[in-house]
Amino acid sequence: MKSRKIMIIVASIAVLLSIGGCTVKHKDDTKQGKTIATSSTKDLKEDKEAIKKKQLNYLKEHEQEMTTYVKEHNANIHQVSYDWDSIKTVVGGNGTPQGGDEILLVYGYANESKLTNFSLNFTLDKNKIPKIDSIG
Repeated sequence: MKSRKIMIIVASIAVLLSIGGCTVKHKDDTKQGKTIATSSTKDLKEDKEAIKKKQLNYLKEHEQEMTTYVKEHNANIHQVSYDWDSIKTVVGGNGTPQGGDEILLVYGYANESKLTNFSLNFTLDKNKIPKIDSIG
């Protein structure tokens, strides 16, 4: 009787281990693992630089709209300048673990003073280009 219980327990454990072993995905089998393995670092860097250049060009084309937005939010601002080297893309916080959408940040200065700085943020479209109507 005792040996029969031991055999049932051993068989049950063996079945559970074999089922668990079949369902575990290895990191190499995931889509993310395959993507990283197939794309080279050089290509990614070139893509990021190309996207950043497009973003910068877009912002410079809409500089007047950005300046109008800044001046509308503070009557004391008479002159606005932008730090074009400060452009960066970050994941916006929305209170969830995965975060929100990507946003683009650009910093600037008002009235020719480094002490009066501000930042503008934009949501990005599917091509990672900022949407001027989403300025904040």
